[in-house]
Amino acid sequence: MRPDLPYALAGVTLGALLLGNAAVAPDAAAVHPLDLLLVLVMTAAVAVSRRFPVPALAVVTVSMLAVHVRVHAGVAAAFPVLGMVCLAAWRDHRLPARLASVLFLTGFLARDISAAPPGRPGQVLVERTSLLLGWFVAVNVAALVARQHRAYLREAEERAAEAERTREEMALRRAGEERLRIARDLHDSLTHSISVVKVQAGIAVHLARKAGDEPSPALLAIQEASSAAMRELRETLDVLRAPDADRLGLGRVGELADRTRAAGVPVRVSVSGEPPELPEEVDQAGYRVVQEALTNIARHAGPATAEVRVEYAPALLTVSVTDDGRTPATGSPTPGVGLRGMRERVTGLGGTLDAAHRDGGGFAVLARFPLEKA
Repeated sequence: MRPDLPYALAGVTLGALLLGNAAVAPDAAAVHPLDLLLVLVMTAAVAVSRRFPVPALAVVTVSMLAVHVRVHAGVAAAFPVLGMVCLAAWRDHRLPARLASVLFLTGFLARDISAAPPGRPGQVLVERTSLLLGWFVAVNVAALVARQHRAYLREAEERAAEAERTREEMALRRAGEERLRIARDLHDSLTHSISVVKVQAGIAVHLARKAGDEPSPALLAIQEASSAAMRELRETLDVLRAPDADRLGLGRVGELADRTRAAGVPVRVSVSGEPPELPEEVDQAGYRVVQEALTNIARHAGPATAEVRVEYAPALLTVSVTDDGRTPATGSPTPGVGLRGMRERVTGLGGTLDAAHRDGGGFAVLARFPLEKA
């Protein structure tokens, strides 16, 4: 429904009421075409009063005074003016509303005095004037109360919004303090322990090679795993200290591939589709899937070649990591911590994860993220 329609219907109703009262009032004069034109002008002014309250108030006041002077239709001529006075005062046009009230009451009273009936003219005049004066005072007071109530509600909403912003800021500040505390604890505990493991493994590898022996694969794996753990811990600490800076995402898959190649596993990376603006959680989850899959290939697949494929679609993100390593082609994969973590990340965002041995040997990880749900 159009916003101006209720005002137009109100104008038509007031015009019909005014003409009907003029037709049945005993002391009313005949209605002429000019009077009908004045009523139509009033109706049009009421119809546009939502957008132009002050001009509509002036037009209605003048036209209704003219109708009252010409036809003497009684208090019915005051109803449109009362409505416009209420609207103008409610819209914070208090001075025009008061001027219109005084002007109409003065004109109405002057017309009643000049056309007072014989008998008890004073009593009729006092009754009608008191009635109209009470109406106009009540309308102005009611509009003032309504405007103050609206201002109070607006102020209450602003205070509530400010309180909500303050609570959010406090929550963010506390979350930031908690992240810094966790980062300090991790740095003081895990960083030291992993550093000791890394140093000791490096010393053992160095001593073995110095003695002319080849370090055992387990020792080399410990050295590589400790180095990777240190890198991961540093990245985690960076995120905790500055969560908005340089986030992990699929744009950094090339770095994962370079590190995996450095560990001795050839990696091919292919990207298809136009990369959209991914939600941060989806972008990070896709990165973690590739990271965990490449880590498993480096640890368990033996001599193998890995392939990473990232496919972007308007409503779907597909991430797959496959290898041709020595994992058996039969049996279900044993779900370790890394595989469970991948599945929880993907399903938590409404996606699906398939991880299984390939028929021709090797392993395949396929993750699908519906972007609409995410």
